[in-house]
This record gives sequence, C-alpha cells and structure tokens, in this order.
Amino acid sequence: MIYKNILIENKEKVCYVTINRPEQLNALNASTISELSQAINQAENDKGIRCIILTGSGTKAFVAGADIKEFARFNKNKGENLAEIGQELFFNIETASTPSIAAINGFTLGGGLELAMSCHIRIASENSKMGLPEVSLGVIPGYGGTQRLANLVGKGKALEMITTAGMITANEAKEWGLINHICTQEELLPAAEKIANKIKRNSPLAIAKAIKSVNAGFIDGVNGFEVEKKQFGACFGTNEFIEGTTAFMEKRKANF
Repeated sequence: MIYKNILIENKEKVCYVTINRPEQLNALNASTISELSQAINQAENDKGIRCIILTGSGTKAFVAGADIKEFARFNKNKGENLAEIGQELFFNIETASTPSIAAINGFTLGGGLELAMSCHIRIASENSKMGLPEVSLGVIPGYGGTQRLANLVGKGKALEMITTAGMITANEAKEWGLINHICTQEELLPAAEKIANKIKRNSPLAIAKAIKSVNAGFIDGVNGFEVEKKQFGACFGTNEFIEGTTAFMEKRKANF
C-alpha cells in the first residue's frame, strides 16, 4: 500500500513505521491517524514481523502534537469522534500482540506523547522534550493521555504535567518512569534495534500472552492474576513451548 504521511520498511522481522510530515513537525492529522491504523494492523497480521519500531522523520520532532488547524472549529460531537478515532488506534497499539518500541526524538507533545505512551517500550534521544500542553489550548488530552500518563508516572506527576502544560526533558522523563532509556540522537535507532533483536529471539506466542497479562492489570474490574494464570497455562503444549524447553535441555538456542 502507498502511504502519504508515513514510511514503512520491513527489515529482518522488524517493521519500521516513520511518521513523515517534517514540515509540520510530524503532527497527527486524521489522514495520518488512518494510515497509522492500517500500518499497525498490517504489521500485527504479518507473522513474519516480530517487533514494530515507531519514530518520526527529521531531527526536530517525534510528533509535535495533533494538527490543531484541522480541529480548531470542531464542535462537541466532532471532538468526541476525533477522540474515539485516536483512542482506538492507540488502544490497538497497546494491546497488539506484536511489541512496539517508540524511538522518540525532539518534540514529543500532545498526541505525539500519547502515541509514544501507547507503545510497549520507549527510548528517547537526549534532545527530546515531552509534554501534554492541551490545556493551554482550552482542551485536554483526548487520545488516552490522561489515563496512560497517570499509569506510568503516578497521579500527582501526571496532573502536574497536564495542568501546567509544561514540557519535561528526557532526563526527567527517565527519572519519572515515562521512558525506558536515553541515548544520543545518533544512537536512537540502533538502540531501538538492539532491543528489537533481543525480542526477536523469544517466543512470539509467549510475548503476546505476556503483553495481554500485563495489560490486564490496568483494566478496571479485571483480575490480572487470573488472566496471567490462564495465559500461563495456555502456553503449555504449544509448539513454541516444546521448542523452547527442548532447546534449553539440549543446550542450544531455540528456533521460534
């Protein structure tokens, strides 16, 4: 498929998804969200893809937010519809069985930070600036940002970031638990690839069940321990379980 706003490259079992609107600092408009949805679904359904790396083109921004010009005149109903579309995409990324890594460079604001938070792992370059500045525009984060930020950094820090509309540095984001790793801009993709290569060695089936189990602990009314128990049990007897345990006993690397 030909995309207008994103670039896709599949290489060595990794799907690279690059938001490619550098003149707009990779801002998310409706068309870009739609293309991202299609790309994520395609990667999720491709059994040859073991990991997704999401990044932004250029050196200035991962994603500098939503495209404000597009929704500046929206009414209540259009606003809710926009939130629903964004939330659906980010929920699909978060719950996908294929692990995703956000390679964050430069400004990562609003919808950009919400996108990064929906990924399973986050790496940021030293020049990154992150924030949810929506209240300075008279609106709030609408793509799941109020929920995921609080889960990652805690209620107090989340409310501070949202109500002040301020930006934090990569070092602060690491200290707060918002990102996993910091590196130089030159090391950003290699660092993401290093993690992806570690993921690729392991059982895709087990990884999918692990993601489902971890996510269960953040869903109201769901017993995460119960989900874990069932997902744990479901691994037994599978071809990947047999290969993994057999390889261990034979002192060789498993071939998943």
